[in-house]
Amino acid sequence: MKLLKFGGSSVADADRIDNVAKILKTYLDRGEEFAVVVSALGGLTDLLIQMSREAEAGDLAYKSTFAAFTERHFEVVERLISAQRQEIVKYELREWQIELANILQGIYLIRELSPRTLDIILSQGERHSAFLLSEVLRDRNIVAQFVDARKLVRTNSQYGNAQVDFETTYGNIQAYWKKVNGLPIITGFIASDEKGATTTLGRGGSDYTVSFFGAALEAEVIEIWTDVNGVLTADPRKVRQAFSIEQLTYEEAMEMSHFGAKVIYPPTLVPAMEKSIPIRIKNSFEPEHPGTLISGEPAQDDAHPVKGITSIKDLSILTLQGGGLFGVSGSNLTARLFSVLAQEEINIILITQGSSEQSLSFAVRPEQAILAQNALNQAFELEIRARMITPVKIEEGLSVIAVIGENMKSRPGISARLFSALGRNGINVALTVQGSSERNITVVISKEDEAKALNAVHEAFFLSDTFSLNLFMVGVGLIGSTLIQQIQDHAKFLREERYMEVNLVALANTKKMIFDDNGIDLGQWKESLAQGEPSDLKGFMEKMIALNLPNSIFVDNTANNEIANFYESILDNSISISTANKVAASSKYALYEQLKAVADKRGVHFQYETNVGAGLPVITTIADLVNSGDKILKIEGILSGSLSFIFNNYAAGMTFSEIVKQAQERGFTEPDPRVDLSGQDVARKLLILARESGLRLEADDIRIDNILPNACLMAPTIEAFWEELAAADGHFEQLRASAANEGKAMRFIATLEGKEAFISLQNVDSANPFYNLSGSDNMIVFTTQRYQERPLVIKGPGAGAEVTAAGVFAEIVRIGNLLSPVLRLPEE
Repeated sequence: MKLLKFGGSSVADADRIDNVAKILKTYLDRGEEFAVVVSALGGLTDLLIQMSREAEAGDLAYKSTFAAFTERHFEVVERLISAQRQEIVKYELREWQIELANILQGIYLIRELSPRTLDIILSQGERHSAFLLSEVLRDRNIVAQFVDARKLVRTNSQYGNAQVDFETTYGNIQAYWKKVNGLPIITGFIASDEKGATTTLGRGGSDYTVSFFGAALEAEVIEIWTDVNGVLTADPRKVRQAFSIEQLTYEEAMEMSHFGAKVIYPPTLVPAMEKSIPIRIKNSFEPEHPGTLISGEPAQDDAHPVKGITSIKDLSILTLQGGGLFGVSGSNLTARLFSVLAQEEINIILITQGSSEQSLSFAVRPEQAILAQNALNQAFELEIRARMITPVKIEEGLSVIAVIGENMKSRPGISARLFSALGRNGINVALTVQGSSERNITVVISKEDEAKALNAVHEAFFLSDTFSLNLFMVGVGLIGSTLIQQIQDHAKFLREERYMEVNLVALANTKKMIFDDNGIDLGQWKESLAQGEPSDLKGFMEKMIALNLPNSIFVDNTANNEIANFYESILDNSISISTANKVAASSKYALYEQLKAVADKRGVHFQYETNVGAGLPVITTIADLVNSGDKILKIEGILSGSLSFIFNNYAAGMTFSEIVKQAQERGFTEPDPRVDLSGQDVARKLLILARESGLRLEADDIRIDNILPNACLMAPTIEAFWEELAAADGHFEQLRASAANEGKAMRFIATLEGKEAFISLQNVDSANPFYNLSGSDNMIVFTTQRYQERPLVIKGPGAGAEVTAAGVFAEIVRIGNLLSPVLRLPEE
């Protein structure tokens, strides 16, 4: 014997009722014995409440709402019942609808709606739907019997949330079953009191109905058919990677439903649990899916100690605090608190007392917070006057996240993984509670962080072999477009070998910007960006922050001064930064220090490896030296790819202006080569190296020996600059020839020694490591206490889109590894 329940979206309209009828037909074809409980058509309970409130308010709109109610049911009749039987079915429905219309008219006239009257009205939803399904089945030659549960289910007279008299109800159900004829189609949610007045069973009443019917009949299984594949690991509307849970214990399901899971309500479990009847949650739109089995047996060989992550989006925390609580018996205090709140019918969602015994906090629904505060302030008035405790404080705008699982008991590492996932994503925990059963850990966080926390925690417990990075990228020129291509080319490798999924969530250039939570198609990004909305830097930042996605990285591929102004806000909102833009790290030291401090405070990462040496590991090398206790004595470097190319290739037989032109044509210099030749770009890089070494230098502290004649620097246009540079070819030839005569080569070298930083054009001999430099390579030489006799040398390409993009890409992966859920739970 099975009990099946259908409701909500599974019986929302004619097509879905037809689908239910087909499911029931397969059960009959298999020769199974079962009964069906039905709730109102999807959305119609709300419609009944709406028309009742409209009538009570004297609003004639109730008539059109009533008309919509009748039309919904007549549409089902006209779609699913054969023509010759339609009027018979409609006649029965009209009888009930006349009754409903008369009640609504009475409410409209006296402007009063009692709970008892509302229950009579709400009963119409289940009566209509169960009757319709039974008639649809009869129309298909299936012997079906409409069962009005009010004749069997006895309750008290607490209208709106009546309590079932199980002894009488079970006896009625068992007696009825002895004479049942055909397939029973039972109304859920509704019942009657000992006087025969209609009552309702409250939230989740239809699920509750199928549970106690199953218990009364000692069913082998209870099936609750919904619109999802069972109970999921998290709310799929908030966590896209949520998946079906194969098996839950009653206790796990109870915890999940208490903390926000909508698939099943806590009272539903009790009658089934008392009789050890398993409950299976199925999907009426995918009936072949096994769904979730809820029983008294824990899952065998379950790989996940955590079964589900649930949340309650909006709640308020109230706190009693003061030295007067110290030493007070916890049971006396909580008993008094519970008594006060019970009198006001205020439900406590969770409660915790500080280990110091000087505070007690509990969570309630926001709409009950003020009522609870007033009641407690009044109840503890003497203690407040005596300053033993302070007036009750309310904290609003909070959410609760619960991590639930039977196998969490005595399993070390669960809390560590939970708090690590929250901490990595900058999510502050206001309150934490662990049940004495060790079956759940509950944290209270800001409501704004709910979705982010759910995704971060879900990833940590269920997707620990893979994790997602969410990128927000500004700048899609040579470096940006090359970076996107590299990400696309290596996506499979990252996924399969590094267990990392890189999502490009947002893109922007100077003209357009696009956002896609699901990830922009990397093969179509140019077309998508061309169709995007107008670029708005401030709007881009605001939207990125508002999305509040876990594991977020902002990628700056520009040299834009304005973008760097947003860095502090980005970091302060727990978003890491990978930037090729030198502006922030080479600006005022106070800003540089502040950005580092904010990143550290929020537990995120501010990285700019490509600021110096493109893809070369220069900044990470300094960090390794400093962090391991080495002392940097001197740094020398050729830090400009463009200047490296120019002086490495400037030889007899060519003019200086010609080699500079070649450098520009190859993309090594800026459109205005003075940016490179002035040494300002090298100065910014040297400043960054100095700061990474621990020096508090400003840009003005760096001396630059200028190599350009003043006429070149002061030329009003780029064209005029080229003319002046050509006029200076003789000057540069003299410098080159002089160096060559001494067997030396000219190199533009940045030097940091002690607290002195300077940049100059130097002549170096063949013993110098810079002498044999070629192409556009950079070279950095570190002399430290450990590397004195043989300095540490880093050498390689220091310019070009490919290597710079590769450096940014490596940095993204590095940040990703730092953000990833690295903790592994020990085996049992």
